Amino acid sequence: MASPPPTSDRPDETVTAPTRRPGGRSAAVRHRVLDAALAQLVQHGYDSLSIEVVAERSGVHRTTVYRRWRDVGGLLADVVDEAGADAWRPPDTGSLEGDLVAVNREVYTALTTDPVTTALIAASFRSERAAQALSAFWAGRYDRCADITRRAVDRGEIPSGTDARRLLIATTAPLYHELVLLRATTDVDLPDRVARGAATAARAGAFTDPWTEGGCAAANSTN
Repeated sequence: MASPPPTSDRPDETVTAPTRRPGGRSAAVRHRVLDAALAQLVQHGYDSLSIEVVAERSGVHRTTVYRRWRDVGGLLADVVDEAGADAWRPPDTGSLEGDLVAVNREVYTALTTDPVTTALIAASFRSERAAQALSAFWAGRYDRCADITRRAVDRGEIPSGTDARRLLIATTAPLYHELVLLRATTDVDLPDRVARGAATAARAGAFTDPWTEGGCAAANSTN
């Protein structure tokens, strides 16, 4: 599941808007400011961020930055909003296990090779607006990943009534726990191992409400 990416391939140049997409000079200004904010965060940490620093780094007058974003939280929220406006969709490998493995490999790559992801997660603990934006980003990713569960139900791999969000959280959460919270030594087998375990649990009905039709069917089949 793709994590927040850089706002552009080169974090000091271009970005596009999440909800309101200005054109022309306004878009160019926004591109420069958001990329400057992200580059500053990644290179020097949250405590280095300020409107003045971002304005100087972007070459945009600080009055313009203040007027549009007001504070660092507004800048970071806009960066995260932009990440959620992409066209990412969950992979379709033809099986539940394959889809979950593919998603976990994306998450693993983001957490181990992309400093943007961990920088934004860390910043979300310091800024309420950034935290809210990041929560909305994850919610959007989970909503898109519901396709994985739907396809698996349609193929008859897992019971109807399987909770898509619970399944995806069970799949991805161990990666964040190990790599972000514990900062554990890199384990290249972790994404696949966890994803396969989640798929096995889903097939057994672990993510269904036991009182739904699908949940009862799964429970009865194991008795």
